[in-house]
Amino acid sequence: EASSRYRLLRAVKNRFGAANELGVFAMTDQGLKAVNNPSAIFLTRHEKPVSGSVVMGSLEGTRPMLVEIQTLAETSHLGSPRRVCVGFELQRLAMLGAVMHRHLGVSSHDLDLFVNVVGGLKVTETGVDLPILVALLSSIREKPLPQDLVVFGEVGLAGEVRPVRGGLERLKEAAGLGFRQALVSEHNRPATEQRIDGLIVHPIRTVAEIADWFGALKTS
Repeated sequence: EASSRYRLLRAVKNRFGAANELGVFAMTDQGLKAVNNPSAIFLTRHEKPVSGSVVMGSLEGTRPMLVEIQTLAETSHLGSPRRVCVGFELQRLAMLGAVMHRHLGVSSHDLDLFVNVVGGLKVTETGVDLPILVALLSSIREKPLPQDLVVFGEVGLAGEVRPVRGGLERLKEAAGLGFRQALVSEHNRPATEQRIDGLIVHPIRTVAEIADWFGALKTS
């Protein structure tokens, strides 16, 4: 990004290793330097919890990374409400809106919806579905999410929450950065011998369970 001191290098073809890896570098007076903890540059530490914001546990290639997802739902004054995405696929937002209406009874047909991936990163993996759905509910209900919460998971049209690859690596990355809660698919819950100290995992199987989770939610 020309307006940022950070440079993102994505490998789409690699003869000697895995493709789809992401390298993060900082431009310094001595040239480009590798960023050892890229999660830190994609997170915003708010002074207090804000609605519509959630941290996603992402996996870029083989590198776990935490990314902040911000959403905003506002009453639309247009004939066709706007759907604006930065760093996320627009068609997938329409799908999540339909799932939210069918399985949670929350309509967004009269709302302008905005989604932004902080830091200029483009997220293409399906693990971003659940974070965006949770963030949209947070914005619509004006209920902030805990700042120590990390979310990831794929959402299907039938309302199921599917697992994503590298779940354990994502959870370890979150725990290492001080996160204490995780909302994930039931199938991404660590086995007994894989428990991560200091991290409470809330497993869900369907998006309908999010309503109960929201009802019992206490913002930290």
